[in-house]
Amino acid sequence: MFLRGCRVSRGTLLAGCALGGAIAPPACPSAAAQQHVELVLPAPPGGAPFTGRAFLFVSYAPDATQEPRQQSGSSATSQPFFGVDVAALPAGGSAVIDAATLGFPRASLAELPAGDVMVQALFLPYTEFRRADGRVVWAHMDEWAGQRFNDAPGAIVSAPRRLRWDPASAGTLRLEATRVLPPVDPPRDTEWVERFRITSARVSAFWGHPMPLGATVLLPRGYRANPKKRYPVVYQIGHFSQRAPFGFTLDGCDRPETEAQRAARLRRSARETGCDFARAWTKGDVPEMIAVYLLHPTPFYDDSYVTDSPNHGPYGTALVQELIPEIDRRYRTIAAPHARLVTGGSTGGWDALALQVRHPDVFGGAWSLYPDQVDFRRYQFNDIYADTNAFVRVEGPHLVQEIPSSRDEAGMVRLTVRQESQAELVMGTRARSGGQFDGWVAAWAPVGDDGYPRPLWDKRTGTIDRAVAEAMRAGGHDLRAHLEANWATLGPKLVGKLHVAVGDMDNYFLNLACYHLEEFLERTKQPGRGPYYAGSFTYGRPLKPHGWQPWTNQELLRRMAHHVVEYAPRAAPRAVTRR
Repeated sequence: MFLRGCRVSRGTLLAGCALGGAIAPPACPSAAAQQHVELVLPAPPGGAPFTGRAFLFVSYAPDATQEPRQQSGSSATSQPFFGVDVAALPAGGSAVIDAATLGFPRASLAELPAGDVMVQALFLPYTEFRRADGRVVWAHMDEWAGQRFNDAPGAIVSAPRRLRWDPASAGTLRLEATRVLPPVDPPRDTEWVERFRITSARVSAFWGHPMPLGATVLLPRGYRANPKKRYPVVYQIGHFSQRAPFGFTLDGCDRPETEAQRAARLRRSARETGCDFARAWTKGDVPEMIAVYLLHPTPFYDDSYVTDSPNHGPYGTALVQELIPEIDRRYRTIAAPHARLVTGGSTGGWDALALQVRHPDVFGGAWSLYPDQVDFRRYQFNDIYADTNAFVRVEGPHLVQEIPSSRDEAGMVRLTVRQESQAELVMGTRARSGGQFDGWVAAWAPVGDDGYPRPLWDKRTGTIDRAVAEAMRAGGHDLRAHLEANWATLGPKLVGKLHVAVGDMDNYFLNLACYHLEEFLERTKQPGRGPYYAGSFTYGRPLKPHGWQPWTNQELLRRMAHHVVEYAPRAAPRAVTRR
């Protein structure tokens, strides 16, 4: 299938057949090589014109159990996919994917090899938000699914279609999207696990649209039998999931873990299986606590980073002043700082530290596991205050090195920052990809002139916007810089409450920023720099990856329970009457 001439499709990212800078499809291919695919939307749901993003997925994988859309994303194993923005598309309208449309991991249709493939179209709907800051933006309203662009409830998809992809063939491929993906079927509550949602007044007012917050609550053994007893709470936080905290599950536990599976698991982490944790929890072999997983997806990402942001609104305030008081109201918590502990991994690791640091009078201790960058001098690998380009580092007059974004435990690069940026551009423009880089700028960066998050770097060229980096630091999102600037007031409230664990070969280089944070916190032991933070840093060695944890979840809860007792308020001594 090919077209005569060289043209650019509607809604592509390009103004011409070639795009200047580091990321670009090939320059306009020969007329005999132009590819042309029409993604047709016969009837937009609700009858209104459709605004959103349209995708073409092309899978060469032999696995027929997954649709092509489910095999694509921002990973090194992604099958090829392509995307274009669509505005006010009427019924029967189409979005065009051609050789000038950016894709990932292949940049253009012209690069796809001949072969037997499965193809599929998907239309991801956007919602118009008229925000309280006067901005009007279009973004995907999460439907309690975690901003999965290729599996979102309400998206319209075509039936997967098998064909022989031949770059030399003529004609136009048309794919009609007619099936609307259904709402998420939420897990059922049990005697151990309950779920609820509230509508946040603060966040809804910002977005001009009802915005939910939620929680999944794991109740301790004996909770219902002891109606007067109150319990400490451990808040777990991170990427959106309706699973129970700490992987608690009673499903599939009749299938024991094999020795090979156990060995592979323990090579990565001391964390036990969800079934093993559930057995200990239900038997009462762990401290009696209430465990809560916090849910707070935004129109830009599946996690708000628990912060008040000019782009996604007052989520930090809403969590602390709306959701946590609602949990205290519904459940028999000990509603006091010493009995509120927080933990999480990766994004949740950053969240846990941020909640403890920003709200030291609300939480009593944080166990941060492999957190996202806690010092922006190591923004994964980059130093965004000193580097000028996120894609490359000039090592000499004749040597330019690509900057990695992820690696395996042996150090082999999986993706570069350039490649991951390209993937996010295909998933969504204007920070709407739901990807990691966009999630950070939505939470930490200022608003751009167009009303969307202002990019930290140009995703086509890699050029870093230093003003954005400085605004992120000024906003307190560089946690090491924030702690160092405010230690005189924050330090006394955080003594003994900051604990970090990360593998020495974290797949996203997140250990590098942890070294910087530890270096500062250890300096608080020096005269005149105190108080000493008296927390801990634990590093997984050797070759421990992202996701590494030095304790089982049961041991983690025992540490937390001991912490609650240690930091509980002591009764005031009685006054002595002198005679």
